[in-house]
Amino acid sequence: MNGQAPWPPLPYAEWRGTYETLHLMTQVVGKVRLSLTPWLNHSWHTPFYVSARGLSTGVIHAPGRALELEFDLVDARLVIRSDAPQIGLPLEATSIAGFYSRVRALLQELGVRVRIHAAPNEMPQAVPFRQDRAQRPYDPVQARAFFQALLQADRVLKLFRTGFIGKASPVHFFWGSFDLAVTRFSGRQAPPHPGGVPHLPDEVAREAYSHEVASAGFWPGGPGCEQAVFYAYAYPEPAGFAEAAAAPSEARYDAALREFLLPYDAVAAAPDPDDLLMKFLQSTYEAAADRAGWDRRALECALGKPGRPRPV
Repeated sequence: MNGQAPWPPLPYAEWRGTYETLHLMTQVVGKVRLSLTPWLNHSWHTPFYVSARGLSTGVIHAPGRALELEFDLVDARLVIRSDAPQIGLPLEATSIAGFYSRVRALLQELGVRVRIHAAPNEMPQAVPFRQDRAQRPYDPVQARAFFQALLQADRVLKLFRTGFIGKASPVHFFWGSFDLAVTRFSGRQAPPHPGGVPHLPDEVAREAYSHEVASAGFWPGGPGCEQAVFYAYAYPEPAGFAEAAAAPSEARYDAALREFLLPYDAVAAAPDPDDLLMKFLQSTYEAAADRAGWDRRALECALGKPGRPRPV
């Protein structure tokens, strides 16, 4: 599948340098979409989507021109498509200042004017892009392994999403936190979020968590969790959620992150990775929904099957 093992190894310590470079690159491009797109509830106008070759912004309607920016992680290029000839640049070892400058030059070549907040969000260090001149590594083989893991996670998360007919997010990739997520909603409002996310305005966090959620996703790791994991959490967290018996046995509740975590390696090594991951997603959702008193009969349905309408 795409020239990679179905669930490839993704050792955090080995690919951390490339990961950090790619994270910052996605912040630059993500802010282009953020700047040019009308606000959509829960910041759904900001993420990327897993494509057949990497991560895409989807169509951005800039003044006078529609365009799409895609991190092609197969051929290691940032590609910009529009009604003009396709342009782009290689994904390679570079400085973030250099990458930022080249992206701006490409947009100017297309006549697209954009003003962004040119510093990272949701990261402990927020060095402005223009000032981040350190040479950073980029290994295309490691980035492609990450993409293969994203493809697998995207596929299973999309199947999981079909079992819910209440309000639910798309499966999308947030470049701020660098994770692939899908979120289910009870339909009830939530208490104001306390904020405090590094380098993210509290008003953004409060809007994102304006309603009760049970969220799950895939994260390649980071400070406080130096391994790739699948995660699940609830906001507001209902009483007893942390003590719930989540499946499979490799899953655990992390008190610091306030999330259930399932190591990616446990999924990759399982005889049936899809089944193991679905058990985690379903059991943690049930733990949140049952303890918060969601109307599950009204919100849930059978998993979708290709070519078969949902029975009504």
